[in-house]
Amino acid sequence: MADYELDLRGLKCPLPVMRMRKQMQTMTSGQTLRVLSSEPDSISDFKAYVKSSGDTLLESKKTPDGAYEFLLKRV
Repeated sequence: MADYELDLRGLKCPLPVMRMRKQMQTMTSGQTLRVLSSEPDSISDFKAYVKSSGDTLLESKKTPDGAYEFLLKRV
């Protein structure tokens, strides 16, 4: 289970990555964040975020209901 969760389904690009980034900045090292998004662009946006931030994308998958689920870890 993640330390924090964000349900960002229904938000259009770039809002999912912006809200995820804002939450990640409040977290301490080692904490995890689970994010749900319906925006297909969030896949590439989240990968770009972790590349620039140094945080870790632990998991990325599509859920049975068609949402995208991400598990991120703050470094």
